[in-house]
Amino acid sequence: MLSPDEYQAALAELTGRDADLAAVLDAFGAPEIRPRPTGFATLVLLILEQQVSLASAAATFDRLTALVGDITPKRILAQSDDDLRSAGLSRQKARYVRALGDRVFADGLDLDALNVLDDSEITARLTAVTGIGTWTAEVYLLTALQRPDVWPAKDLALQVAAHEVKRLTSRPDEAELIALGEQWRPFRTVAAHILWHHYLNTTRKRGKSRDD
Repeated sequence: MLSPDEYQAALAELTGRDADLAAVLDAFGAPEIRPRPTGFATLVLLILEQQVSLASAAATFDRLTALVGDITPKRILAQSDDDLRSAGLSRQKARYVRALGDRVFADGLDLDALNVLDDSEITARLTAVTGIGTWTAEVYLLTALQRPDVWPAKDLALQVAAHEVKRLTSRPDEAELIALGEQWRPFRTVAAHILWHHYLNTTRKRGKSRDD
């Protein structure tokens, strides 16, 4: 987990060696990291954020919370598909959150135990669940587990921000963004936060989520 002191040290190192990242901090200040809770509810929220605006996902999550109370596997599995759809989940996302509930409640996926595993093993275990792809797993690693060197290269906002901050001729695709991120190891998580900070503070303010 990236501690506050390590985060500050990583900010200093990255901005010291990359003038473009430093310019983002000069313009908007340092990004504030607000870790998400680990566990089932955060993974449900990340599923809801797939391919919709963050505001829309948050509204659906709030309706789901109003429906079931605390979002736990048992409470999700107690709902019918119609119940979940009444909270605003699409048929596909209702299937995905139920698949996650099944994997945790019935099949013994221990989300608390993920903390002791390395990034690749966590990604493998999460992406074995229907509806969780690499983007969802990587954003969970980055925002909930606070791993220091995660680089969600499928992330649309990250691609757009890299295009602008690095003044590229076109928006990088996943492979190009992976290559670009190599220069920011071992603190790609912090580089991602800086780029997202640029994205959220520019005039577009679209707040879109990323394709999984």
